[in-house]
Amino acid sequence: MPDVMSSRLIGVGVGPGDPELVTVKGVNALRAADVVVVPVMDTGERGRAEATVLHYVPAEKVVRVVFALNERTDRARREAAWDAAGERVAGMLREGGTVAFATIGDPNVYSTFTYLALTVGELVPGVVVETVPGITAMQDLAARSGAVLTEGTEPLTLVPVTAGAAVLKEALAGPGTVVAYKFGRQAGEVADALRETGRLDDAVWGSALGLPEESVRPAAEMDGEPLPYLSTLIAPPRRGGGRGGKL
Repeated sequence: MPDVMSSRLIGVGVGPGDPELVTVKGVNALRAADVVVVPVMDTGERGRAEATVLHYVPAEKVVRVVFALNERTDRARREAAWDAAGERVAGMLREGGTVAFATIGDPNVYSTFTYLALTVGELVPGVVVETVPGITAMQDLAARSGAVLTEGTEPLTLVPVTAGAAVLKEALAGPGTVVAYKFGRQAGEVADALRETGRLDDAVWGSALGLPEESVRPAAEMDGEPLPYLSTLIAPPRRGGGRGGKL
């Protein structure tokens, strides 16, 4: 009989898209797992997590599980997809062994893994849940654009613009760097908020980081047209005082 108590579910952060940005620990976890689960939309198209994973493990080890990743309005449909995905992964864990779930970015930062782990924990009592951290889009964008995320005593605020542009504007009115995720569909409102708070000139945005269609641009070039959904924005504060001025 399979030993459920020995089953492990590991959320592995595989970074924002560039396969070279998967950590050594992440690669080892993917290769050591019995199965690697990757989330896909109900359209069936290959996502960034799957494309990244296939650089490190054979396709026959990868299991595609549908999540309603693009569902923002129909809560019932979204939760039904979570339940179905959780039950499928739970079935694998009941057989024993280790299941790795690959997620873009980090599994503890706005990740689908959070919902999966909660569901599986209820369906398979005693399963061990672990995470392997991954490089986030804001870190990758900072490296590719030269933007400095924090200096000295500055705070760092991360805002998902799916919560509304008003939440972003409130953050921009405060101190420190503001990072916005998933703002592409509200690019016009974001540009207005940057302009009103005096943050437009130093801000930068990027999408498809590390992929052939990568775009990294000054925020001042945004013309109000929608951008890719998974766009990331970095809006640093105005800095002065020279080296160490923020200490």
